[in-house]
Amino acid sequence: MNTDRLRLRYAEPRDADALAAMMNEGISRRLASWPVPYTPIMAADRISGVRMAAAEQRALPLVIERRSDGAVMGWISISRAPGEPETALVTYWLGEAFQGHGYMREAAPVAAREAFARMDVARLRAAVQPDNRPSLAVARLLGMAPMGEGRIWCPARGREETCLWFELPRERAPQAQAAAAATAS
Repeated sequence: MNTDRLRLRYAEPRDADALAAMMNEGISRRLASWPVPYTPIMAADRISGVRMAAAEQRALPLVIERRSDGAVMGWISISRAPGEPETALVTYWLGEAFQGHGYMREAAPVAAREAFARMDVARLRAAVQPDNRPSLAVARLLGMAPMGEGRIWCPARGREETCLWFELPRERAPQAQAAAAATAS
């Protein structure tokens, strides 16, 4: 899946070193399941697991790669929610060197469209920390409606944390995709 500047592709074992190298405290504190230190072995294990889930249409594990030079820039994973097969949870992040350039604004709508096409889910959801303005902007760009405050288990820190939940039902996805395309232009 390509955009003007990016390639979104299934995560592969060769991505483990690049993903581990980008994971630092600043990124990890925004994510539920990416602890620091994050080693290449941990990344390889994650990739192996999500590739198996993808083969069963339970996940869409995507690496974001810059088309101009092939640099691995970040991650978007969409996975079926435990106990809710018609709901998929969206997780996304970029390495610090790639933040602030509109890359996620370009990548996230493509990933959402692919999730609805490949995974046959009724809705996408995202859990975002209340003070994470860039991630809140991505959820809104996708057309996700606020569901309210909630809690989420964060194995990276071994505790539950407060988050804001957002949802995009399948039937609203085409309108949201059109709005995202207009915003990106």
